[in-house]
Amino acid sequence: MIPKELIQKVRRIEITTKRVVDSLVSGGYHSAFKGKGMEFSEVREYTDGDDIRLIDWNVTARMRTPYIKKHVEERELTVMLMVDASASGSFGTVNKFKGEIAVELCALLAFSAIKNNDRVGLIIYSSEIEKYIPPQKGRNHVLYVIRELLYDQPKHPGTDIDKALRFLNRVQTKKAVVFMVSDFLSPPFENALRISARRHDLIACSVSDPRETVFPDVGLVELEDAENGSTILVDSGSAVFRETYRRRTEVQRQAVTALFRNNGIDEIAVSTETEYVEPLVRFFRKRERMMQR
Repeated sequence: MIPKELIQKVRRIEITTKRVVDSLVSGGYHSAFKGKGMEFSEVREYTDGDDIRLIDWNVTARMRTPYIKKHVEERELTVMLMVDASASGSFGTVNKFKGEIAVELCALLAFSAIKNNDRVGLIIYSSEIEKYIPPQKGRNHVLYVIRELLYDQPKHPGTDIDKALRFLNRVQTKKAVVFMVSDFLSPPFENALRISARRHDLIACSVSDPRETVFPDVGLVELEDAENGSTILVDSGSAVFRETYRRRTEVQRQAVTALFRNNGIDEIAVSTETEYVEPLVRFFRKRERMMQR
């Protein structure tokens, strides 16, 4: 039995997301990704300026006047949402937890996909594969995907992006548009990432919180790693500690960004302190410009 509160939450997400999809995202989404190719639509009579390479000689011979083949883009895509459900998603110091941002972002992408008649699938992962939903079309399927994102309780606190990507490559043999939503705090995953980027249109959606970069001066404080349970006592009043912390997290972030760039992977960076819609719209517009070149 699904709790009534969960059904209401799914419905609220649908209403909020639909408004954004209709007003901001849908057109950009459609233009941002290539379809699978071109398919035959119809023939029409040749007019001046048409490409003679498109002439259908069989129809031309039968009608005794030139006719050309008309093609349209075959639009149907498969969109896979890969969502990091590790314990670090429960962190957030501003408006929302990172995990909440991940769910809302995936809802926006999922509704954008079905509005364009694309299929949507889901992989929820931690240090193991927590949930897999094969791609399908339709509103009911997307509501099911969102419900699972909200309802699923991960059994493992850690993160293993390498394992998640290898699972993706096993279950999704045809090319897909893959949105990987994570904070990317994980053991090394470069090899699996490189293979996935060759097989799929892989897009990294990195979710962060400002306190992961800038540590406040709050005196002595005990920190706990949400994924492995280890603790450490630090003196946040020390300027040396705060600067070391800032540099270390900045180097880590730059390394991940460089990894994406070196493998031709676009990154959408979102934060718990800002709206995630604008970075997504910027990404769609950037992709649209690239497709028009």
